[in-house]
Amino acid sequence: MTTMIGLSLTGRRVVFVGGGNVAARRVGRFLGEGALVTVVAPEVGSAMRELVDAGRVTWIARAAREADVADAWFVHTATARTSVDATVAAWCEAARVLCVNTSDGAHGTARLTAETRSGDVIVGVASDAGVDPRRSARLRDAIGAALRDGMLPLRRRRRSAGRVDLVGGGPGPADLMTVRGRRLLAEADVVVADRLGPTDVLSELDPDVEVIDVGKAPGNHPVPQEEINALLVAHAKAGKRVVRLKGGDPFVFGRGGEEVTACLAAGVPVEVVPGLTSVVSVPQAAGIPVTHRGTAAGLHVAIGQGPVTAATRAALADDTITTVILMGVAALPKLVAAALAAGAPAHRPVAIVERGHTPSQRTTRTTLADAVTDAAAAGVSNPAVIVVGDVAAAGLLLPEPVAAGTGDPPR
Repeated sequence: MTTMIGLSLTGRRVVFVGGGNVAARRVGRFLGEGALVTVVAPEVGSAMRELVDAGRVTWIARAAREADVADAWFVHTATARTSVDATVAAWCEAARVLCVNTSDGAHGTARLTAETRSGDVIVGVASDAGVDPRRSARLRDAIGAALRDGMLPLRRRRRSAGRVDLVGGGPGPADLMTVRGRRLLAEADVVVADRLGPTDVLSELDPDVEVIDVGKAPGNHPVPQEEINALLVAHAKAGKRVVRLKGGDPFVFGRGGEEVTACLAAGVPVEVVPGLTSVVSVPQAAGIPVTHRGTAAGLHVAIGQGPVTAATRAALADDTITTVILMGVAALPKLVAAALAAGAPAHRPVAIVERGHTPSQRTTRTTLADAVTDAAAAGVSNPAVIVVGDVAAAGLLLPEPVAAGTGDPPR
């Protein structure tokens, strides 16, 4: 019968007898836990040698002796010699030190589990009868995948210190979220969500997770930013894990900086998880690279609200720069007028990508001369990303014709 326990080996002596490939593969786990690792072996392999040279492990260059295990908290023996490993295991038995014996089918008095982690949760898989590493590893991988997808119950049931995590949800599809973002959602007690981004994942949360909708639409901000800041702080101070779920990236026109400032001022722990910004991901969904060798060497990002800045006017007029405008549908006439006044040619390509990465995605391709008329005729509406520059031209990514007789594309 095997009993699974968790051992804290931080700052404690762990002895590896043998310095070959098996030991080198496994020693990283103990180093990651902060153990003080000593390797006892006449010789070590190249992988273990790197750790020795880096000062991460101590190497005693000789055969093991019984005294080597006497003051250890944990021993791992892998010498590829059954008799030596059995002797080391016997020393450990006498000293009441747990020992992994890689030569023993039962792995001695201890065995290493197939391990996966998600935040502060560690899941280990081991067989109770016999040793079947491949089976354990496959099950470990399946559990790890479910943890990464936020499909397992990670929420704490004992109250701990509250905190806030600003999670960038990307352009919408849940599978474009980061692994960390999915995990934090699975751990959340409260989710403060925008109307954009991966809102479908909210239906996967536990029924008792409080979801607060603070979504803003053009000209309609039912929950002012100051109230959003206050909500985050209040719930965190009540000892809850709060996720502020945003579309795109929290620090790209997402007012994430203001929310971080409010949390820090209130003494609330806060971290930011980046997300795929719509600046890049939405044009990409329409086949538009925001930079492209020989076409666009730089990127300028602007917001449609407020006056057109001097920097944006300069970018719109520069044929080597792609200008990406967020929240700019209502401001399109103003932006076009500014571009033309700055000297941009009327035939400069424009693409307006609505609802990128969703089933209702639509792209309107036009030029500065016709953008306002074409957008009105198409009934363009938010959420949309406007791309101005030669990368917005249709057919940009079509392969170049092959030069006759060369077999190579022209350069």
